[in-house]
Amino acid sequence: MNTSPSPYQIKAFTHVAREKSFSRAAGTLGVTQSSITQHVAKLEALMGTQLFIRRRGGLELTRAGKELFAISDRLTTMEQLVNEKISDYSALTDGHIRLIANAPRPAMPIIAEYGKLYPQVQIDFTLYNWTTAMTLLAERQVDIAIMTEPEDGPALFTHELRRSRYKAHMQADHPLAARSAVSLRDLQSETLVLPEDGSLTQKIVRKKMREHGIQFSRILRTTTFPMVKEAILHDLGIGLLLEKSIFPSDRLAAVQVEEMPEEYRDCIAIPADKRELRLIRSFLDVAVEVRAGEGF
Repeated sequence: MNTSPSPYQIKAFTHVAREKSFSRAAGTLGVTQSSITQHVAKLEALMGTQLFIRRRGGLELTRAGKELFAISDRLTTMEQLVNEKISDYSALTDGHIRLIANAPRPAMPIIAEYGKLYPQVQIDFTLYNWTTAMTLLAERQVDIAIMTEPEDGPALFTHELRRSRYKAHMQADHPLAARSAVSLRDLQSETLVLPEDGSLTQKIVRKKMREHGIQFSRILRTTTFPMVKEAILHDLGIGLLLEKSIFPSDRLAAVQVEEMPEEYRDCIAIPADKRELRLIRSFLDVAVEVRAGEGF
């Protein structure tokens, strides 16, 4: 009995894990869905364990599936690198990038410019909090993350795009909006709007509250940065956000916070072995050019 998986089984599994879909994996590889299903079923039988769980939102990797994908995705990446080294590095004609970010900016301007240069490349873009973003990078569920202060490590390549400070964002007609700076104590009577648990912003703000012995009686937790902005626009409170994390609005003002003078790095983070892939390299090049042109 053969106890070794075939290359076809590994390739089928890896692409299903990447796409979270048997049908999309089949389309990517140019084979039938039944072929993909059979390869994965044989691999599961060989391993004696289930690799995927079917959810309403798509497929989810089991623990065994995550462990296998952490290895098989590296093998697939190396195969892609070999093929690209052998090829003539002709212009990009297609491709698929899985991109995540903590906030709309600086991701959106980069995506817009990349789309102009490479309209044939598909980008799947989703916002996640900092903790989830780091987990997805570690599990190789995404190709690129644009995030604040990613954790350093040999498995991750990072490139700094810019630095920014936290500011108090409020409606432009708020009594504090005309001030050059405010203290956290000035905001204690306000409702504080923060992103969800797991966000870097919430961790930093709560640390500052502990350091300075400050408590807020009302804290409104939302999901993503756009939701924080909407809450402020609807006069639900004042948000503490990085100054360039959301797009400007005439209805909002951003005021320096005395207890938060530190600058934080917004970076592109990429699994280190994917850095030289043609698609990834082209996206990084565009990001650097947009930053050089002060596009965000």
